[in-house]
Amino acid sequence: MRNHLLKLSGIAALVLAAGCQTTGTQPGANEPAPAANPAYQGEMAKFNAQFPNPKATKYEDESLAFNNANKLDEKGNCHDKSKWPVVIILVLDAEGKVTSSTTDVEGAKAACFRKAYENVQFPKPPFAPYRKPIRLR
Repeated sequence: MRNHLLKLSGIAALVLAAGCQTTGTQPGANEPAPAANPAYQGEMAKFNAQFPNPKATKYEDESLAFNNANKLDEKGNCHDKSKWPVVIILVLDAEGKVTSSTTDVEGAKAACFRKAYENVQFPKPPFAPYRKPIRLR
């Protein structure tokens, strides 16, 4: 059941972040998978609880376009730190500022993305706190 939920959460985040195309040089093929972050499931459940909501659905498209237009995932050269993807869930305040983040895994790449998105100002969300997942390759 837990693996099924992880897969569904990952697929949801992938669909939401499909526009994030940046990839870096891939480290060695023998790189072990990073350790899972136990806090991630709780944050993903909070994200999923925001739906169905037409305003939230519209905001997902708007915030994804903002993320891609500003190439926020390129800050810090995080993609090159591991071959494994990272899903980050950003918590936005009423003005759209990132107040915290949680990644699905731990490790240097995840820490780099948490740092890269720290205090970023997104467009104003429909409600707060708003959870915004992004799958980063």
